[in-house]
Amino acid sequence: MTQSAVASSFPVLSCAQVRNVLLTQQEIAFIDVREEDPYAQAHPLWASNFPLSRLELDAWERIPRRETLIVVYGHDGGGEDLAPRAAQVLVQLGYSNVHVLQGGLQGWRDAGGELFRDVNVPSKSFGELVETERHTPSLSSEEVHSLLQAQADVVVLDARRFDEFQTMSIPGACSVPGAELVLRARALAPDPATRVIVNCAGRTRSIIGTQSLVNAGLPNPVAALRNGTIGWTLAGLKLAHGATARAPVVGADVVALASTDARRVAHAAGVARIGSGKLQQLEQDGQSTVYRFDVRSAEEYQAGHLPGFAHAPGGQLVQETDHRAPVRGALIVLTDDNGVRADMSASWLAQMGWKVYVLDPVDDGLRSETGAWVPPAPLPAQVDTVAPHDLARLLADSAPGEIAVLDFTTSANYVKRHIPGAGFALRADLARVLEKAPQPRRYVLTCGTSQLARFAAQDLARQSSVPVAVLEGGTLAWIEAGLALENGPTQLLSEPIDRYRRPYEGTDAPRAAMQGYLDWEFGLVAQLERDGTHGFKVLALD
Repeated sequence: MTQSAVASSFPVLSCAQVRNVLLTQQEIAFIDVREEDPYAQAHPLWASNFPLSRLELDAWERIPRRETLIVVYGHDGGGEDLAPRAAQVLVQLGYSNVHVLQGGLQGWRDAGGELFRDVNVPSKSFGELVETERHTPSLSSEEVHSLLQAQADVVVLDARRFDEFQTMSIPGACSVPGAELVLRARALAPDPATRVIVNCAGRTRSIIGTQSLVNAGLPNPVAALRNGTIGWTLAGLKLAHGATARAPVVGADVVALASTDARRVAHAAGVARIGSGKLQQLEQDGQSTVYRFDVRSAEEYQAGHLPGFAHAPGGQLVQETDHRAPVRGALIVLTDDNGVRADMSASWLAQMGWKVYVLDPVDDGLRSETGAWVPPAPLPAQVDTVAPHDLARLLADSAPGEIAVLDFTTSANYVKRHIPGAGFALRADLARVLEKAPQPRRYVLTCGTSQLARFAAQDLARQSSVPVAVLEGGTLAWIEAGLALENGPTQLLSEPIDRYRRPYEGTDAPRAAMQGYLDWEFGLVAQLERDGTHGFKVLALD
């Protein structure tokens, strides 16, 4: 069957119909199946990124209800349209309401639809709207630097993930990821006269973190570090690297006060509580998509969590809502241990237009599952495998080109370390890779753990008669076996478009890119107004 014939076998929704679903707050998973970089260049506000290359691994977790309305697009007017292939995969995964977007992204553009750049745009644009409407207090990098130099009574709280904080931070700052701020700020600044500065890499988490403390009624003077570590760098100031300072455990009295404040904010935002019985009833009813998230720290989650609740630290959930909950119009249920983090996170999600609940308190004994969250995913078909040491011997005993090792990990992981001679390939790009590379006598496929490579092996078997095997345990098993590695972009068989380089990450971003990113953020409120589908309503607590 030709690609056009496959495309015609799926129902089509127009851009106007998709907009109507969004405006009427019906459930929809509006998905872009290109890789992350092309997605980040241009997409509608509520389009979530679901790369075709890993669709089987992501779909069941991110779109849990099989009857959900799914609208797919996969090109921008040029190159292969990935939507038909993605729609086929979704149907094979059990989804019964799959559509393709009429005209793809170009059709959205032609219909006058607004297009957004970057990733996690709903959250970032919401943060800009919050600052605009609430006049969230902020200080420039120069002002904060002067306070620190003068050893003023000030604490700097970094609202990002701990690994981001370790990469680069404001000198003397303490790591307090977003949802932890209301819970822990009083312990870090017990004197109401102490000035509290909240920072992130750019703007969003600084704004939301600062406004969280303001909304919760922290008595201290609070301000965001304007433009975060980007602004600090552009001001010619030096960042610290490898910092380890983390917020302390807080006492019962501080928890009780923070819990009261957070519940008040959540109630004002329209967040209701829900009992376990009602939640079970909603899920059994099957009429709505229900996301369940535990918003505590990773350490707390892994020590014990409620069955069926995925881990999503509250600050990151608010920052990455389009990724964590791509079904717009779904229900979101949050839990923690004392209500502070769940209530504060829920208050922001409610303002972003989500139907959100906080689970009633439960006995700690019910947190019976331990370890990291394991996303649901289909089992790939059985494939031949080869152990790491056996592959090493095969490679040593074979002539160059006889065995082709294809690595389907992320491009960043590939550059960091890979099996010598392995070529980086995107699974969705496999047909082109096979066309341009000389045909070997045998293929061996790998990725980090072998999970994605097993799906790629099925694809390859349909496109080539050459024997194919998967490396048992993937490249991690090769590393654990102590076998040789190489690094760098040694053999990029596919363009590394699976990852969009954020202008605010790492320590070597060009200054022009950082300034361009800030300029883009400043324009988001105007884009929201032109688009009109956001559904945001910023809470005023005066």
